[in-house]
Amino acid sequence: MRLFVFGYGFSAQALARRLIPRGWTIGATARDAAGVARLRSQGVEAVALGDADGLAGALAQTQALLITAAPDAARCPGLQALVPQLARARAFPDWTGYLSTTGVYGDRRGGWVTEQSPLNAQSLEGARRVRAERDWLDVGRGMGLTVTVFRLPGIYGPGRSALDRLRAGEARRIAAPGQVFSRIHVDDLAAGLAASIARPRAAGIYNLCDDQPCPNTEVIAHAAGLLGLPPPPEVTLAEAGLSPMGRRFYAESKRVSNARAKAELGWRPAYPTYREGLAAILDAGG
Repeated sequence: MRLFVFGYGFSAQALARRLIPRGWTIGATARDAAGVARLRSQGVEAVALGDADGLAGALAQTQALLITAAPDAARCPGLQALVPQLARARAFPDWTGYLSTTGVYGDRRGGWVTEQSPLNAQSLEGARRVRAERDWLDVGRGMGLTVTVFRLPGIYGPGRSALDRLRAGEARRIAAPGQVFSRIHVDDLAAGLAASIARPRAAGIYNLCDDQPCPNTEVIAHAAGLLGLPPPPEVTLAEAGLSPMGRRFYAESKRVSNARAKAELGWRPAYPTYREGLAAILDAGG
């Protein structure tokens, strides 16, 4: 079995770690020759984006295809690069997964959203994801591919958590009254993708997130306690000096339901809240 990835980053690497012990091989795109060499040194069968023959050959041998790269101003770069080569190779992976964002739901003033909630993206990034989701689902219908969309909140894990930000002196407790959001440990994300690969569903859409949406201030304070540090003082949004993207993030508040993924995929997060996730990272030396 072969997984081929467009955008071999944090999330894809976690999925690869889960699949390799089960006998899977991993392939991925790289932007240039240096990227190809770097990935091959990690045991990944890398193909340069400009190598049309290589891409077509890799896709012809692919059972699971994962697209993680964010869309740009034009559209999803994965779609532009892969669809012509899928058609050329007459390749039909058993499963195609597209990683999207819960930002497609926009602001719900702390209310719950499910996969059936109307999409109301309020940021440029969210609007681009809405379009990319639609494009990939259209490709699935048009080409007979089993395309599944995953809407993800903030992803954390070893090397990318509140613990790391606190150690680096970069963690801030930003007080945004009423603002809550969901998150997911990267290993729970990988487990959800693996569960979907085992149960492919054409045009499936799943929220993958933990069970407890909560404010940023709560997570940072708990992480500080785990490290034996005083929690950083709270600052207001005005004092935080956030980038435009950061301000857009804190302008949205919602609670994301993972009930469909649990019911249809048999998936359960190993880290149902940030408490279990941070504790596991710390216990592993992270």
